[in-house]
Amino acid sequence: MLTGKQKQYLKAIAVNFPAVVQIGKEGLVPSVIESADAALSARELIKVRVNQNSEEEISHTAEVLAEALGCEIVQIIGRSCVLFKQKEKKSHYELP
Repeated sequence: MLTGKQKQYLKAIAVNFPAVVQIGKEGLVPSVIESADAALSARELIKVRVNQNSEEEISHTAEVLAEALGCEIVQIIGRSCVLFKQKEKKSHYELP
């Protein structure tokens, strides 16, 4: 579980990130979950965007992804969310 200070630190880093995973009209299909898992394993901190043509709600999508991938929801803004899963070894981020 991330503390408020840790979330604030990660939000500041992710503000300039592009959305790595985009969810379209197909919704949250297994291939999207696999793509998010691969991106999260490589980057630790990713931004996910639900496109306008999708009927998915970002809060529900973020919760499902967080549960499926075993990661933390850092932030939900508009139609985007930021997810974080720290690596066991050689992490890119040193949390406060």
